[in-house]
Amino acid sequence: MDRLMKDVKHVLIDRDRIRQRVQEIGADITRDYAGKETVLVGILKGAIPFLCDLMRTVDLPVSLDTMCVSSYGDGTVSCGKVSIKKDLDRSIEGKHVIVVEDIIDTGCTMASLVPLLKSRGAASVELAVCLDKKERRQIPVKVRYIGFEIPDEFIVGYGCDYAERYRNLPDICTLKNEIYEH
Repeated sequence: MDRLMKDVKHVLIDRDRIRQRVQEIGADITRDYAGKETVLVGILKGAIPFLCDLMRTVDLPVSLDTMCVSSYGDGTVSCGKVSIKKDLDRSIEGKHVIVVEDIIDTGCTMASLVPLLKSRGAASVELAVCLDKKERRQIPVKVRYIGFEIPDEFIVGYGCDYAERYRNLPDICTLKNEIYEH
């Protein structure tokens, strides 16, 4: 990790705080969805660490699916154009869907995705996001489960990337400006 850490400005949220908060969210989901057929839908690729940790803390028989939805490409700013690169493998009709995402900032991606999933007959669709960057919100989006509210800084680690790198950092970190301002 030393090679990756040289590009980090500072650790914003360490792995212990992440672990504790994920357990709290898992307990909330366990309470809120008891007796309901629930599907966790992870948004690839960034949500993988959060999704894996979260599903292990939910004490219910949940099913799992993934989608790959993009609005960034290799850049640092959401373009507002959402594309589905990988769709769900199974029907969500009549099921309670919890979309698990690494970070929400502008709200553009989720504002498109939630209505799409509802139109497929889901009993309900809620969001569980590890990181909420409210300062950048362009479209209001209701998020039921929030790990951490963070400032408007460029974040890497725990699934968040810059140009497909740094996802494997175990902490949530800010990236040095000179790394992405070139």
